[in-house]
Amino acid sequence: MLCAVVLGACGKGGGDAAAKADAIRVGFSQVGAESEWRTANTRSVKEALVAPEFNLKFSDAQQKQENQIKALRSFIAQDVDVIAFSPVVESGWETVLREAKAANIPVVLTDRAVDVSDDSLYTTLIGSDFVEEGRRAARWLLEDSASRKSSGAAGPVRIVDLQGTVGSAPAIDRMAGFKEVIGQDPRFAIVRSQSGDFTRAKGKEVMEAFLKAEGRDGIDVLFAHNDDMAIGAIQAIEEAGLKPGEDIRIVSIDGVRGAFEAMKAGKLNATVECNPLLGPQLAQIIRDVHAGKPVARRVEVEEGVFTRDQAAAELPNRKY
Repeated sequence: MLCAVVLGACGKGGGDAAAKADAIRVGFSQVGAESEWRTANTRSVKEALVAPEFNLKFSDAQQKQENQIKALRSFIAQDVDVIAFSPVVESGWETVLREAKAANIPVVLTDRAVDVSDDSLYTTLIGSDFVEEGRRAARWLLEDSASRKSSGAAGPVRIVDLQGTVGSAPAIDRMAGFKEVIGQDPRFAIVRSQSGDFTRAKGKEVMEAFLKAEGRDGIDVLFAHNDDMAIGAIQAIEEAGLKPGEDIRIVSIDGVRGAFEAMKAGKLNATVECNPLLGPQLAQIIRDVHAGKPVARRVEVEEGVFTRDQAAAELPNRKY
């Protein structure tokens, strides 16, 4: 009986080891945990890349590129099957991606793009169209301003811009898309623009500076590159004795639960959805890449635009 128990235990352990050896080894480097969106994105990835199919090695870069480069080199040294990461900024990846290519490890970009001279250094990019998100925010503003003009509100529209992390793909692309559309109407002008680093605290700090520089009556619209900065800015606007959503119209990007709560309270006018729940799609792409199957160079997700008129009905449906 003792021999049978021992042999049975050995057999079980061997099976677990074999299953682990067969798992797809994935190294994933996340930007950080700077926002509700990023937290939801991390949770989605971790829930999708689970054992026994995957052996996930996860690293949080804490919004520092040097941490991500170290993580990627660690993944290369560990000889993972696939590397996936959401880059902090667009540039500065050429060397480490060439190291991954030399090691025959395919790289999948999630959420954000990189600026490299050789596109073969990564296999595919899964994420949102940030330029289109900026366009959608601007289109909402043009439409909302047109309705106000028909109601008797006309004149110049002075906009302050809360940018994301300097050099990041979302900050660059969202601004480009926004400017492309508002540039069609000479009444619209961006009077202040500064990075809030995608965080609530920094968004509040920068908005306080905007209000001090432009005065209580010098800002008509706030365009925030993510909801967390917008929520921080709302606090600054209220502390200045103004009504967010009324005295200053606010449009932001992400579509997190906090934004819907702010819209329901009448403090945020609109949010452009940027879906963070990429885990299932990422898992399928990694399966295909590992199996040597062809994958699209660009995989996008479907997203929409929500206003405060829709907030109460939509809030219970938000998963992040």
